[in-house]
Amino acid sequence: MSDTLLLILDLAGIAVFASTGALVGVRKELDVFGVAVLAMITGLGGGVLRDLLIGAVPPAALEDWRYLVVPFLTSLVVFAFHPTFGRREREIMLLDALGLSLFCVTGAAIAEEAGLNVLSASALGMLTGIGGGMMRDVASGRVPVVFRGELYATPAFAGALIASVVHHQDWSQWWYVLAGAVCLVWRVVALQRGWSAPLPPGTTHV
Repeated sequence: MSDTLLLILDLAGIAVFASTGALVGVRKELDVFGVAVLAMITGLGGGVLRDLLIGAVPPAALEDWRYLVVPFLTSLVVFAFHPTFGRREREIMLLDALGLSLFCVTGAAIAEEAGLNVLSASALGMLTGIGGGMMRDVASGRVPVVFRGELYATPAFAGALIASVVHHQDWSQWWYVLAGAVCLVWRVVALQRGWSAPLPPGTTHV
C-alpha cells in the first residue's frame, strides 16, 4: 500500500471515528473541550496503541499535525450541528462501521510494514479498529461495545487478517478493498440482523 493511500485512509478513519466520539460527548452533555477530547481519544486511540506496541515512537498522531487537526475540526462540526447528527443514528452507525473497516486495514498494513508476522499484524489491525472506541466508552462511563455481545471485534479481525495476507504477499492494492469490504459488510449485516457473539449457556444479552 502506498504511503499516500495509507495516509488518506488513516485520516478518513480518524474523522469518522472522531465524529462518533464527539456525538457521545454531546449526548453526555460535555462542554466543547470535553467533546473535542472524546473525539480525539476515539479517533486516535487505536492508532496510538498500535504505534506504541510496534515501537513507532513518537506515534504518528504526535508527529504529523494533520492527525491532530482532523479529529479536532470534526469535533467542532459535530458540536455545532449536533441536532442534525443526533437525528441520523443509523447513518452514524454506518459511519462507525466504515471507520472500523478503514482502521483494521490500515492498522494491519502498518503493522506488517513494521515486520510483524501475519497473525500479529492482524491482531494489531483489529486493535487499531476497536481501541479508540473502547477508550471512548470507558472515558464516557459506558460498557465498551466490544464487551456487549455485538459483533464488532470479529469483523475487524477478519478484515485485518485479509489485509495482512495481501500486504505480506504484495498483492495489488485493490485487494485491500476486499479486506475493508469484508469487515464493513459483516458489521453492517450484524447490525441489521441483530447478530451477536455467543454467551455462556443460560445467560442472555442485556
